[in-house]
Amino acid sequence: MPGTLSTLARRMDRLYEFDREPVAEAKLQAGRRFAGLFAGEHVAATEFVIGAFFVLHGVSARDLIVGLLVGNLLAVLSWTLICAPIAVRTRLTLYWYLRKIAGPGMTLVYNVANAFLYCILAGAMISVSATAIGLGFGVKTPALDELMPNSVGWVILTLGIGTAFTVLAILGFEKLSKFASVCSPWIFVIFLAGAIASFRPLGIHPNLDNLWEVLHTRVWNGIPTPGQEKFGVAHVIFFAWFCNLAMHVGLSDMALFRYAKSWKYGLYSAFGMYPGHMLAWMCSGIMVANVNRQMDPGLMAYQAAGLAGVFAVMLAGWTTANPTLYRAGLALQVITPDWPRWKITLIAGVATSILSVFPVFFLRLLDYVAIYGLVLMPVGAVVFAEHWILPRLGLEQYRAEKLGWLFNWRAMVVWVGTLAACWWMPFHLYFRWLPGYVLAVAAYTALQYVPAPQRVNVVAPVSGGRP
Repeated sequence: MPGTLSTLARRMDRLYEFDREPVAEAKLQAGRRFAGLFAGEHVAATEFVIGAFFVLHGVSARDLIVGLLVGNLLAVLSWTLICAPIAVRTRLTLYWYLRKIAGPGMTLVYNVANAFLYCILAGAMISVSATAIGLGFGVKTPALDELMPNSVGWVILTLGIGTAFTVLAILGFEKLSKFASVCSPWIFVIFLAGAIASFRPLGIHPNLDNLWEVLHTRVWNGIPTPGQEKFGVAHVIFFAWFCNLAMHVGLSDMALFRYAKSWKYGLYSAFGMYPGHMLAWMCSGIMVANVNRQMDPGLMAYQAAGLAGVFAVMLAGWTTANPTLYRAGLALQVITPDWPRWKITLIAGVATSILSVFPVFFLRLLDYVAIYGLVLMPVGAVVFAEHWILPRLGLEQYRAEKLGWLFNWRAMVVWVGTLAACWWMPFHLYFRWLPGYVLAVAAYTALQYVPAPQRVNVVAPVSGGRP
């Protein structure tokens, strides 16, 4: 087993040879690039679902506005103060930096877990697109309490869309990603147009003199839909903060910010959090109120914006699922490094298409997003502690790299132990990640005082020293 893992680690090194090198000074990007990336990425199919669920969970208008203002600010500060400084200082992706800290064995486990979670997320977005395309074929969207497919038509539709998305991911991701960046502003316009078009059916006067009254009595009226849990301002704050937990506190966006000229570029994430998340979620909430709180993104958009709305939902699912599916293929490639990329993407696409059949993933999207971030959060805590806390305590960094460990057992214990502790915490799911993060940082730091085993030359250290 050790021989097999060490061989696999060497093959991983060859596969990710570019990733081991810090980004060159000449390759650093201007701030407007980051503003555009965040603005485009955070107007997607997820927004149609998340914003509507705030209405279904009985959030009041005042709690929603306060919660989104505060929660999105905390998310921006997490990118700016946690993720961007590490990325700018190391100029490495999370993958390669984690390898120095946790060893190639744990990095492999992390990537496989990440790929599986990506497949679920991409499958949920395929389901969202299916709610729009299904309108033209008479396919009924599953109800809130349905966890399994509700018809043969739904199965055929989601599998068909999943197949199309998989082929597109294989054939031309670069062009498709550019197409997505062009589509995102148009999708945002549809969000705004759909919300404004819903004003009249909801009873809002043309001069908007009763706008606030209608919003807090007919849209965010504080009354949850039967079967849905009541949410307050704390739920909104924490959800807005952690819905991208894997990216900022979990440090996945190190891959993005390693190209930043300054850690202050983390502030550009505000272009995604406020025009994207906050405004798009509010527009989605207005649209779901216009269809009597029926959780059907396709119907919501059609009632508000006609065929343009249907097309927007379809594209929003596409622009989210396609790059997500592509990333899942890249993550899975670590266990089959000799396979061509198209073959791995095909496998990820097949898994994603099967998952998209089950409506539970998009109908429970808020809980899934919480779980997704929670699973990856301890790894971000380990990297944070290794990068900032250990040198300040005079403790040795990067022992996995220096001693040739396949697994940094301290990091693995913290990952598993933190998840176990979060599972048993007597808090709402949305509130568990913060005490879990503090626990993970403290536990990993404390474990550094446990004596390390003697040197084991299983994997040759990565070339180069500390970034």
